[in-house]
Amino acid sequence: MITSKNFQLYSPGKETLLENENLLVADVRRSKTFFAVYEVKDGTLSPSSEREFTTQDFSSFAEMTQRFITETSTKTGRMSVAVPGPVIHGRCETTNLPWAIDAAELQENLGIKTCLINDMEATAYSLADLSEAEVITIHESDNLMPGNMAVLAAGNGLGEAGLFWDGEILHPFATEGGHTEFSPRNEFEVEFYKFLHKIYGIVSWENVLSKDGLYNIYRYLRDIGRHKESDDLTTKIHENNFLEGLVEAGKSSDSRLARLTLEMFAEFLAREANYLVLKLKATGGLVITGEIAEHVRTFINKDKFYKDFMISDKMENLLKDIPIYFVFNQKAISQGAAYYCAYHEK
Repeated sequence: MITSKNFQLYSPGKETLLENENLLVADVRRSKTFFAVYEVKDGTLSPSSEREFTTQDFSSFAEMTQRFITETSTKTGRMSVAVPGPVIHGRCETTNLPWAIDAAELQENLGIKTCLINDMEATAYSLADLSEAEVITIHESDNLMPGNMAVLAAGNGLGEAGLFWDGEILHPFATEGGHTEFSPRNEFEVEFYKFLHKIYGIVSWENVLSKDGLYNIYRYLRDIGRHKESDDLTTKIHENNFLEGLVEAGKSSDSRLARLTLEMFAEFLAREANYLVLKLKATGGLVITGEIAEHVRTFINKDKFYKDFMISDKMENLLKDIPIYFVFNQKAISQGAAYYCAYHEK
């Protein structure tokens, strides 16, 4: 079984271990932003003073941060901010957020040393503190080859990250692989691609493996595949949360449309996992996480998922020995951002 001891992450800051210091951590998302204060004590990170804000309610991230500090009377000299977009020279400017976030500007305005990290890179860092209870094994390798690792997360978007193995430790890094173009494999998927092309023009994997992607699969099967949507399913999906409504409907034996949607999503997830692993040569393992994976895990057949993952023109011998895990940790981004802030930077 996979545990945190399997992940020896790059953390030079542990040589000068912080003790009894509070770290302010933010997980910034398009709709909601989550704040927490992490106390570093005895080599562990413990969260407190957790708050949630509506991202769009603030004119800047600095304003929102100041609100949290004021309301919680937080005193800290270090802050780590996880963002849903690329971080370049300490700055993130993305369509996922209403404003840019700049680490140097935050440090100047708030007087707090600030680390800015991509949310998927933060997710990779969270593997340093992983328990067995948070893991489901899809495939356990009998011939594990230490090496790079891959992390794939489907939620509001499609996040992808890697961990570079230098022979002794792992170095997490972010990618923007979710924005690469989706390609169909058979005639049925060609029609699916055409359906998406009319909507998006350029069709990325994020248009398939995300909350919007799940809905795209669903409405394609409903509208083009002509699978009937029951009145009950219509109510569940359109008057409530789509993801939760679809999962609930999928548990019903008479909801063929919902089950086919979830099965098609799982097949695409296995395929993109294959692509990511091959591109990173991730012989050390594949971790699948994210909100959607947590919701649909009961619908994923381990044997079929592994079989779909293994499909390749020439690389079956490499793929067959790669362990595959589903990891479920709702606080992965904030925990990973805290770990990075405490132990990565001196």
